[in-house]
Amino acid sequence: MEDLIHEAYGGIFEPALLDEISTVAKLVPFKEGDVLIDIGKYIKTMPLLISGAIKIMREDFDTGELLLYFIEKGDTCSMTLTCCMGDKKSEIRAVAENNGLVAMIPVGKMEEWMGKYKSWRAYVFESYNNRFNELLNAIDNIAFMHMDERLLNYLSETSKVNSSTIINKTHQEIANELNSSRVVISRLLKALENEGKIKLNRNNIELLHLTR
Repeated sequence: MEDLIHEAYGGIFEPALLDEISTVAKLVPFKEGDVLIDIGKYIKTMPLLISGAIKIMREDFDTGELLLYFIEKGDTCSMTLTCCMGDKKSEIRAVAENNGLVAMIPVGKMEEWMGKYKSWRAYVFESYNNRFNELLNAIDNIAFMHMDERLLNYLSETSKVNSSTIINKTHQEIANELNSSRVVISRLLKALENEGKIKLNRNNIELLHLTR
């Protein structure tokens, strides 16, 4: 476990903190589609992502879901931090985008390390800042972008976090994450295919010349 922690966070935390993380962390493997954090549940541990990618979803008033952002290797979720430190129920759902591994840190250690390690404080504040900017981007996408632009952004980001130009998602799954309908998404995907930007296969979508 120590090697995995050092590989993922060696450039972020000082050696003493890395040793503590290796001692107290619980490594949890996950598979694509696993729900790691659910809405309405109390969060007692904070995730540090060792490998893979996790999408953070928000439930809307009509019981639909909206993709807020992805977290990747070396990241954590600031909304999880807030719930942990405030002893609040989760307002987000964290779902595995692909297979990976996460180190779960007890909430008590989070508070202890804030006063003990400079690198931990910097990491927490940077995580808040990064996630805040991503939330602003999500709001901008909804408020100011047309659905075709949101779809382009979604395809680009999904390709990035999976390190692949092949996106193994159905039109309905994409519609759910963009809080749209399958008919609309299918129409927009077909338009992108006609423009030569993607190729629609039987079970996946291949990105060809996609630009944001």
